[in-house]
Amino acid sequence: MNTVVSNSALLSIPPFSPVRSVTCNSYSPTTSLNLSSKKHFSSFFYTQKKQVGHRNSSCTAPKFSIASSAAIQEINETQFRDSVLNSDRPVLVEFVANWCGPCRLISPAMEWVAQEYKDRLAVVKIDHDANPRLIEEYKVYGLPALILFKNGQEVPESRREGAITKVKLKEYVDAFLESISVA
Repeated sequence: MNTVVSNSALLSIPPFSPVRSVTCNSYSPTTSLNLSSKKHFSSFFYTQKKQVGHRNSSCTAPKFSIASSAAIQEINETQFRDSVLNSDRPVLVEFVANWCGPCRLISPAMEWVAQEYKDRLAVVKIDHDANPRLIEEYKVYGLPALILFKNGQEVPESRREGAITKVKLKEYVDAFLESISVA
């Protein structure tokens, strides 16, 4: 194991290859990092940092996307009225963003809900960044946000923000479907 001594503490750096790569003309993520001396470490760190962070370089960070399955329809502001407000069945709306980690985390559970309840509930996905009017109108402050709609209206107390487990999501949907079948 290579060690680097700093003024404040002893830092141990295991010899692992990078987990996340960045595409760039001036930098190769597979460049080997020799930490056998403090000089090599600091010259690698500072020169590579300048190259990666340079405004005119052609570096790009990996882009993530929230994929929709056949059961989950991704809609936008223009489709919202037809898909949600004029729907003849209850609709679970999921507000997401490509950069949102918790959104990617619950994506499999949302796909499961869409498949499991496809005969009783429609599930739609709305991209936060591409639909600012809806975000403002429905006051979506945290992502992912789940809002249930029935007969063109937001169901009171149905709003949920943040990551949710599959079990809790099932309880949430079951309670909602039970409450609307009784009403």
